[in-house]
Amino acid sequence: MRTAQEYQDKLFKMRKNVYIDGELVGRDDPRMIPGINVINQTYDLAQDPQYDGIMTATSHLTGEKISRFCHIHQSVDDLLNKQKMTRLACQKTGGCIQRCMGIDAMNALSVITHAMDQTLGTEYHQRFLKYLAYFQENDLCANCAQTDVKGDRKKRPHEQVDPDLYLRIVERKSDGIVVRGAKAHNTVGPYADEIIVTPTRFLTEEESDWAVSFALPADWEGIHLVCRPSLPRPRRRLHAPIATFGDMESFTIFDDVFVPWDRVFMCGERDYGGMLALLFALYHRHSYTGCKPATSDVLMGLAALVAEYNGIEKAEHVRHKLAEMISVAELVYAAGIAAAVTAKRQASGTYTPDVVYCNVGRRHAGVNIYHEFEIVADLAGGLPATLPLEGDFYHEHIGPLMEKYMMRNPKISAENQHRCFRALSDVICSSQGALMQVAGLHGGGSPVMETIAILGTYDLKAKKDIAKHLAGIPIE
Repeated sequence: MRTAQEYQDKLFKMRKNVYIDGELVGRDDPRMIPGINVINQTYDLAQDPQYDGIMTATSHLTGEKISRFCHIHQSVDDLLNKQKMTRLACQKTGGCIQRCMGIDAMNALSVITHAMDQTLGTEYHQRFLKYLAYFQENDLCANCAQTDVKGDRKKRPHEQVDPDLYLRIVERKSDGIVVRGAKAHNTVGPYADEIIVTPTRFLTEEESDWAVSFALPADWEGIHLVCRPSLPRPRRRLHAPIATFGDMESFTIFDDVFVPWDRVFMCGERDYGGMLALLFALYHRHSYTGCKPATSDVLMGLAALVAEYNGIEKAEHVRHKLAEMISVAELVYAAGIAAAVTAKRQASGTYTPDVVYCNVGRRHAGVNIYHEFEIVADLAGGLPATLPLEGDFYHEHIGPLMEKYMMRNPKISAENQHRCFRALSDVICSSQGALMQVAGLHGGGSPVMETIAILGTYDLKAKKDIAKHLAGIPIE
């Protein structure tokens, strides 16, 4: 397994292909560091003996200890431990751990490549296993680039005025393929080792060119990552973990990119394109049953802390609001547990979580995220939005006055009260907080997508039969 330093050393040597605000930058750009710090945590936690078995797993290929972020789920326990790992890591960083995208895509590929080989006689699974061995041996961090830019939402890929608005194969060669298109919302892309591409939807007979999956180094020729950072506010004196972590999203352009055959895992098999898209989403929604409870943990922790500091922690309405937050967090987490316990072993040997439990958990998280932020803002009051800047608290004349008038609970130091509200401001009144809200709603699929998956999978006829039985109506 790699160390965080080894991850960074490799990252900083990568070819410059990242653009931020019109500037071509290297991966050591200061705006990248908060996001890199998040990934560093995944490497640091894997080296910590107290998290052995949670952050680490045993490779089914080699029998060696590997990062769980590189592991293919071989059992119910693997899915349960992945969920535990995700919640733990997100608690440590105060938000999205980002690295789950890659391994969710890898697990989906392990199932679909095997299914294609069994049905179509292709050789994708052997390619995938070779790539997986490389991925595990080098302890890689990967982004999954799934969401196409889509163009006119009323039209399918082959109906678009510009066919490149869904990433597609533009040339098949003896040594590989050439692809063109763009993928959006690519968390971790600019500081990932690899980019794994999958289709974004089910495809029709006319759309085999859009049925493509592959993996490439993130600095590969022809790949351009156009990035938006969500950064913490810099701290000069009140250093705190929350102020060291951030996120960067990439709009990833594939400008006639050559992909060698050994990196291609789907090439025109349109019947399997939608299956791969759905299966990645399923694994990612299961990851959300770990990360979104962690987001709730952060929010309810801040809510409980500010209630204590404001002297209202025992008020009945406060306790009820905290109970709401607890219920959201633990119901979402429980859905993930249920999805793991009822998982199915696929022909490839990989375990897939239950569709209904994954989707009801992810949907419950999505429809509640803004309400959770509302509770924190309600209990904190307006100060997180109007809090003076850090330097004012250390001014020779103004500083002591700020401490005097910030005081709420005389048993708690002025500095700790300042730290509490500074953290609240960083979480609920910042670009990072806004990102957490939108990602909490849409990441891994918007609630409407979970609704579609639930209604498409759930056996409502069985429920009607129960009603018929109880009503004395013959069951057909």
